[in-house]
Amino acid sequence: MKPHVGVLALQGAFAEQIRAFRETGADPFEIRSVKDLARPLDALVLPGGESTVQGKLLHGTGLFSPLAERIAAGLPVFATCAGLILLAERLEDDPVVWFGVLPVTVRRNAYGRQLGSFATTGTVDGDVDVPMTFIRAPSIVSVGKGVEILSTFQGQPTGVRYRDITALAWHPELTDDRRIFQAFLAKSVKGQ
Repeated sequence: MKPHVGVLALQGAFAEQIRAFRETGADPFEIRSVKDLARPLDALVLPGGESTVQGKLLHGTGLFSPLAERIAAGLPVFATCAGLILLAERLEDDPVVWFGVLPVTVRRNAYGRQLGSFATTGTVDGDVDVPMTFIRAPSIVSVGKGVEILSTFQGQPTGVRYRDITALAWHPELTDDRRIFQAFLAKSVKGQ
């Protein structure tokens, strides 16, 4: 049976995440309101975009508390860019903490503005030559106990796994490489 993957669809690159998870063999669907949480949910995707806007929309739609409860209870989460910021326990340059369940410190927009966006390749969780696209990406400044580093760029962590959370500073959904999505489903979603 295909895993049911709910993709937060309030703002950001949710359409690209839906396409990537569909191509990986999952059954993705959009989460736009609390009623969408009535569907079976094996994993949650927090896409890239504007973290402050997403955080405010999460509260405004009433989604924040029920999602926070499910994440705290162990719901697997796949997060990119803004999603990483939403999960972080601490933001280096911002006093706001959203879900605060990922023991990392993150610096917003660490790789520069939109014009500073770039693509590279790297090793991710043992896979080589994985394309990585950075768009106004945050950096992971420090990691706490139990956090596994999945990818780095210039010696700095850019992807981590903590329990059933995979969080990346970069955007794998913007390429055709699906290995990181396959690894997330295989390691974090039960029955895979």
